[in-house]
Amino acid sequence: MPYISIVSPVYKAENILVQLVKRIDLSVSQITDDYEIILVEDGSPDKSWKVIEELAKTNKHIRGFKLSRNFGQHHAITCGLDHARGEWIVVMDCDLQDQPEEIISLYRKAQEGYDIVFGIRHERKDTFTKKFFSKLYYKLYSILSDLKIDNRVANFGIYHKKVITAVSMLREPIRGFLPHVYWVGFKKTGIEVKHSNRFEGKSSYTFSKLFNLALNGAINYSDKPLKIAVVFGILISIFSGIGIILFLVEYFLGKIQEPGFASLIISLYMLCGIIIFFMGIIGLYLSKVFEAVKNRPLYIIDKTIDSSTQTYDFRKLSDKTKTS
Repeated sequence: MPYISIVSPVYKAENILVQLVKRIDLSVSQITDDYEIILVEDGSPDKSWKVIEELAKTNKHIRGFKLSRNFGQHHAITCGLDHARGEWIVVMDCDLQDQPEEIISLYRKAQEGYDIVFGIRHERKDTFTKKFFSKLYYKLYSILSDLKIDNRVANFGIYHKKVITAVSMLREPIRGFLPHVYWVGFKKTGIEVKHSNRFEGKSSYTFSKLFNLALNGAINYSDKPLKIAVVFGILISIFSGIGIILFLVEYFLGKIQEPGFASLIISLYMLCGIIIFFMGIIGLYLSKVFEAVKNRPLYIIDKTIDSSTQTYDFRKLSDKTKTS
């Protein structure tokens, strides 16, 4: 069994993978020779899977999993974690913004008695807009979910097997690796790591994808939006009540001549706003419940490849109850 597993979701990385694997090999081999590199190709439109196959022919440490379509980054991470066998598991992106050389520092810190060691990006090499919205997102996320997450922390880190086992028990369809890790607990810390520019290309996360990620995260980890809706409904009712009094005063003073005007305006103000807002919030929660009760697999594996260089077809669903 490998001592360390490195899990990396792969998307549009055909020109990055060779460098990624080389640098992981150079770094992790300074810790142990018993390691595995798990590359999960998440329905990438380029030749990433072909590159993984070629790399596996000459590198005994590589295990590759090709998903049947693009399920998303966090579902791909879930696939990698489900198949990781190491006592320690490193999760990192494939774009080399996470530096493989920092794995050594993460591991050494973990040996001080920590189950989780996050890589804290001291100086993020991202655009101002991305950093601004990231900080805003995690601030709002912390308020809504009661999970205090540092916006300088991403997926990059090293995690003990018992942490990953606990995370793998969480099978809800809305995936978020970092929130899952915070939720399960265990002894955690962080160290500053170098953060680099993307090796090639640009992030596949568009504004709409980031917005949906933020919205799903807020709904998945908290019922605060429902509580906010209740408070908002109460406030609307209070202001509507004030409006009722004002309209009634104007009516009895003779300032409102049109029959039924006051009651009509009051009804529209009070009921429409409350009903539409509540229906929207409840609808979001119901949609997530609907997704959950379908009981669909979190991902589907199309092919897998290991150091024997033989490729297998997996025309079956993943085991949703697997926890190791």
